Amino acid sequence: MIISTSRFGQVELKQEDVLTFTEGLLGFADLRKFVLLDDPNDEIFAWLQSCEAPAIAFPVLEPELFAPQYKATLTKGDMEALKLTAQDKARYFSIVTIPDDPTLMTANLKAPVVVNIEARTARQCVLQDNNLAIREPIFTKLQQRVVQNPAVAIKNQSTGIDVATKLHVVRDAEL
Repeated sequence: MIISTSRFGQVELKQEDVLTFTEGLLGFADLRKFVLLDDPNDEIFAWLQSCEAPAIAFPVLEPELFAPQYKATLTKGDMEALKLTAQDKARYFSIVTIPDDPTLMTANLKAPVVVNIEARTARQCVLQDNNLAIREPIFTKLQQRVVQNPAVAIKNQSTGIDVATKLHVVRDAEL
C-alpha cells in the first residue's frame, strides 16, 4: 500500500506495518491508522506518521534514550485495549515537541505511545505516575548520548527502533 505524507512524500508500506489506535491519539481521536517510520536520513527520531492525514506526523523516541530509569505502569484497561498479556511485550515511545529553538525540545513521559508489537495495536496511555513530566527537557540528555557514542545514531542506541518500518519513498517512476 502507498500512503501520502507531507514530510516524506509517497511512502510504500505493507499492511502489517500499520499500527491501529482503537481510540486515536490525544487530540486526534479520529485518526486510527499510523505507521512508525525509521527515516535513514534522521539519526535521532523515528516518526509516527498518520496513514489517514498526510500532514500529521510526530517525532518519537524511546524514553530509555533520555530517561534511563523510566518505568511505565499500565492500567488493566490499557493492557486490555492493547491486547497485552504482559507489559514486557510492549514498546514505549515518547512524542517529542521541537520548538524553533531545538535546545528547548521536550518529550512527553506522562502519556507515551505504547505499541503491542505482536498485535500491531497502539494506544497513547496517560500514566498514573504524577512524577512523570508532560514536557521533559531532553536536548542536553541527547547531546550527552552523542558525546558518549558518536559513531551510533541516537535512535539506534535503543532496543525498540526495530518496531519501525524502514522508510521507502516511492518515486514518480515507481507509481
